[in-house]
Amino acid sequence: MSTRSPLVRRALARLLRSALLLCSLCVPLAIGSGQSGSAVRYSDGGPEPMLEQVFRQIEHKRLDLALEQVDALLHLWPNFRLAHLIRGDLLLARASALTTIGNAPNAPADRLADLRDEAIVRIRAYRDKPPADRVPRHLLQLPADQRHAVVVDTRRSRLYLYENIDGRPRFVADWYVSHGRLGIEKMREGDKKTPVGVYQVTGFLPPERLTDFYGAGALPINYPNAWDRKQGRNGHGIWLHGTPSDTFSRPPRASDGCVVLANPDFEALNQYLRGEPVTVVISDQVEWLTLDDWQAERKEFGQALEQWRLDWESRDTERLLSHYSRRFSADGKDYEAFARNKREVNAAKKWIKVDVRKVSTLRNPGRDELVVVTFEQDYRSDNVNSVMRKQQYWQKEDGRWRIVYEGAA
Repeated sequence: MSTRSPLVRRALARLLRSALLLCSLCVPLAIGSGQSGSAVRYSDGGPEPMLEQVFRQIEHKRLDLALEQVDALLHLWPNFRLAHLIRGDLLLARASALTTIGNAPNAPADRLADLRDEAIVRIRAYRDKPPADRVPRHLLQLPADQRHAVVVDTRRSRLYLYENIDGRPRFVADWYVSHGRLGIEKMREGDKKTPVGVYQVTGFLPPERLTDFYGAGALPINYPNAWDRKQGRNGHGIWLHGTPSDTFSRPPRASDGCVVLANPDFEALNQYLRGEPVTVVISDQVEWLTLDDWQAERKEFGQALEQWRLDWESRDTERLLSHYSRRFSADGKDYEAFARNKREVNAAKKWIKVDVRKVSTLRNPGRDELVVVTFEQDYRSDNVNSVMRKQQYWQKEDGRWRIVYEGAA
């Protein structure tokens, strides 16, 4: 039994409250899935389960057990600076009162603030998991040939990996991440912000091709995409990547715009992605839908896309143009120029057949209701046949989905 004074115990209670921003005590969690008698919960990657146990022991004033668990955590991840900080606090608690995480004298205030922020987001994400029976609203439809998708929630500092099961996203794993030190919604080169949008992995850069700064490797993404360029955004070199060999993890906001994972987490992620053209959605805050709501939204947009296809086949140009916003622009053409071209082309056709295959439908994060749809288009007519990958951005206007951009994918 602990013989520490009430003063020290009260100080430790203040330490925990500061670290967790007055989070309430959590109920026991079922780690993994399928545990009899327990709600199915997300699986866990990284040190969060052990950190949770450390804080539980502190909550129950079992400081020696907390110290043992921190030591076990450091045995697995020797470069985990947050764990070193907590260990130092627990040792100091034997002699003096603590008022917050990081009670070390003369320690840089900004470094301590970064580690406190990391503690908060790690434990908050662990204790406040998205319901296992819900899916990210962004992933409306994944094509059959894409096995996985990634969703990054910058507010939670969390990356979620999903598997495509017959078009429905199924949770695989989640990991702590860092993002831009000046926040999100990247606009220009060098602004140290992480972009928000729908992107795609463009390959894998192994560590031997990179400096130690990128750790276990990098997965570049295609920022800026077509919508970014349309909005005047620029910059380059936005990657998912690891950490330097002497660093386990970085603070929640620490990168120049990239999404950064601990090296073991990056390696685990890349076991699934392997540099393939996987969807990466980066959002300020992920919205989670029940399966019924998700299926309803997917059906609604699917009907709009199908009606666009049928109206194109009808050769009724005005019906086709009703699917396009007056703010539409693509390939240097505004709506009026696009409409004139469509009227001229369709007037010369005797028949048109359009097939749409391998459809990907993704909600673009942000304030505007925007969906990016990518598909293989097989266009046939009495005088022209073509097959291409097409990408469209649809936006809700007065309750109806309309196309604001389209071009080759």
